[in-house]
Amino acid sequence: MPTPSSPSDSRRWPSGLGAAMVASSLAACGSLPRIVPDMGRPTSTPRIEAGHGPLSAERSRQILETLRKPNGEPTVLERHIALEAALDDSPLVAGNKVTLLQDGPSTYDAMFAAIRDARDHINMETYILEDDEIGHRFADALIERQRKGVQVNLICDAVGTLATAPQFFERLKAAGVQLVVYNPINPLTAPAGWDVNQRDHRKLLVVDGRTAFLGGINISSVYSGGSLDRSPRGENEPPWRDTDLQIDGPVVAQLQKLFIATWTSQQGPPLAKRQYFPKLAARGSEVVHAIAGSPDEPYSLIYATLISAIQSAQKEVLLTNAYFVPDPQTLKALTDAADRGVNVSLILPSMSDSQLVLNAGRSYYGELLRHGVKIHERQSALLHAKTAVIDGVWSTVGSTNLDWRSFLHNQELNAVVLGSAFGDRMRAAFERDIAASTQITLEQWEARSIADRVKQSFGRLWQYWL
Repeated sequence: MPTPSSPSDSRRWPSGLGAAMVASSLAACGSLPRIVPDMGRPTSTPRIEAGHGPLSAERSRQILETLRKPNGEPTVLERHIALEAALDDSPLVAGNKVTLLQDGPSTYDAMFAAIRDARDHINMETYILEDDEIGHRFADALIERQRKGVQVNLICDAVGTLATAPQFFERLKAAGVQLVVYNPINPLTAPAGWDVNQRDHRKLLVVDGRTAFLGGINISSVYSGGSLDRSPRGENEPPWRDTDLQIDGPVVAQLQKLFIATWTSQQGPPLAKRQYFPKLAARGSEVVHAIAGSPDEPYSLIYATLISAIQSAQKEVLLTNAYFVPDPQTLKALTDAADRGVNVSLILPSMSDSQLVLNAGRSYYGELLRHGVKIHERQSALLHAKTAVIDGVWSTVGSTNLDWRSFLHNQELNAVVLGSAFGDRMRAAFERDIAASTQITLEQWEARSIADRVKQSFGRLWQYWL
């Protein structure tokens, strides 16, 4: 099975740093919250906002009506919306246009188009920014806008950009791009405190405060090929399969706030005066909830939201995830859902840039399959997407893997899109991936070799730090 040349976006650690990471984690092991099915469920209509502020209760009810499936049971949507609103103080925002983007080529094309059209500012946050063909294309595009008077502000993770030459960033800074390195490797250069285990895994691009991109795609030439047309970059390098969103509309202001909060928390230089929060008119009909996860918070809101959505599922849970190493509560939520008759179907990788993670995740296949969870492994591409669609009305795309690192140690970012119209698009994408996957049966799994069992047991030993 071919192994890609580029390291994983979650596993990129320098030599010797892994031991320090383990020591740090053992000294202060985090824990995940206990989520109950009726956690904080409100009895009133959830708060929905638009570009001009909160909507009336009557207008909110009208919007919720439009999100339901034709002839669908209203309680399914209302239950998911109630839980969504109960878990986080940030509002559900109406009036957005959400475009589903799959794989690097289409996503990069849309991002470059938005960058070219920028007139005021560009805020970009990424885990990996490679010093390669794609990285240089982004650098050139950002520098061109900066020279035209558009302020570019860039946040990069120190570990994610460890292999990127310093000269790459010096060129950006020389052109006027403002740069923040999240949690530098050297603690002596960390202005905002230091924790070896904390990483900024978010992928976010905000252009003029009006358009945003988020999802799983880093800035790297590994995304040069598309998985849907099976166009690999080289003979031994499979294409990467990933998912992003382009969002236009009022919820972009919430994403902008998250970028600025990270910039401020890392004590970045004062942001140049720009119109970071323009007035935003409705651009579409989607209701979106922007959810951030941070190790500085008591617990991951993304984790709590996902667990609650799975626990509330009545018909279907469709999950696609690149790095699947479930904690006990996630495992129980999935198996309980299957036990009560919900169709629980997972698309997971058949190959990975981290064999340890792949084997740790596979160590849970037996328990999942015995409860009736369906498992499919994506073929002919390296799966990197992190998506879910539940009951056809609750969908999420973002940077969050289903592993301990994402929920405890990383800054992550997801968007939840509510309603059946977008849910139908997500389900169609899921079915296309199913067609390119191989289903794992319980009989087949129980017949696996002793060598595979040993590798999977060894991988599980390291699950907390993966």
